Amino acid sequence: MPMPTSPLARLGGFRTELHACYTRRADALFELGDALLCTPAIASVAHLSLEPTHRRGWGSTYAALVRGRIDIERLRDLLASCLPDADPLVFAVDVTTWPRCDAECSPARGYYYHPSRHSAGQPIIAGWAYQWIAQLGFERDSWTAPVDALRLHPLDDTDQTAAGQIRALLGRLDAGGPVPLFVFDAGYDSAQLTLDLAEAPAAVLVRLRSDRCFYADPPPRAPGSTGRPRRHGAKFICADPTTWPIPTATLICQDDQYGTVTVHAWSGLHPKQQRHPGHGTRGPRPIVRGTIIRVQVERVPARTRPPKVLWLWWAGPGSVDLDLAWRAYIRRFDLEHTVRFCKQTLGWTT
Repeated sequence: MPMPTSPLARLGGFRTELHACYTRRADALFELGDALLCTPAIASVAHLSLEPTHRRGWGSTYAALVRGRIDIERLRDLLASCLPDADPLVFAVDVTTWPRCDAECSPARGYYYHPSRHSAGQPIIAGWAYQWIAQLGFERDSWTAPVDALRLHPLDDTDQTAAGQIRALLGRLDAGGPVPLFVFDAGYDSAQLTLDLAEAPAAVLVRLRSDRCFYADPPPRAPGSTGRPRRHGAKFICADPTTWPIPTATLICQDDQYGTVTVHAWSGLHPKQQRHPGHGTRGPRPIVRGTIIRVQVERVPARTRPPKVLWLWWAGPGSVDLDLAWRAYIRRFDLEHTVRFCKQTLGWTT
């Protein structure tokens, strides 16, 4: 769907296509969205009907929420077509929770991590989980461009669901464009994501725990040797520098926020994969290779604590851009600000 060039005309075109995504109670849903953007504080749904942009009664507001319908796939196509121009494309993927502690009969409610420590001092909360995908930018602001959000069932595999969302998004992007980079936090399985997206034109960047272990490929077998061939070579322990070989790539740069940034990369390493399609069949485990990245900064912007070492996993077509990798992961936190804006300002979970 072509969009005009001027910003105001693009906004008008977006609003027209957005209205077309509402298949039932379109006018009431559209004005409800305008009321959400204009109200200073959301006390209740009925208060939204008092906004001047909502030209209908409060009964129409509740009817829109109960009987209104949205063409989800058309809305996803619209969001993907209006992404800001960027090269390369960087997306963040993360899960956020909608607390439903007292709604014991709400359908498909699960138990998820939450920093508020609701359950007897434990970081566990009952509610719904939503997996978001948003485009990131490298400007010094916290704005992102969300393109997809999917509610997870408690029995869903988060990694496989994320891979399905990414494949669907890739089908909406320009096939001849640059290879997009998808950034994940440490709660995701780096090898599983790489395995699920092996045929997709995308790169993944996942944060690793500092106690992870990886393995290089084994050396060639000696002629005439017998027995089962080795599948794992030298062990790479992130917490033990004596096990680190010579890095395959190194980057040292200066940043006004982080000072001297030193990045080392070791390519061709693989973990011992525990989750794979043949699990339980006694078959061989797949070898999933990637690049291990170690990022050490001189200082953090807050300067309230000493900086920690950041470990990342990268896998994708071509070779890794170390400068892009560490900067892209830092921008991943913008998605958390987006979710907080939706919850606290737009009243998503009110």
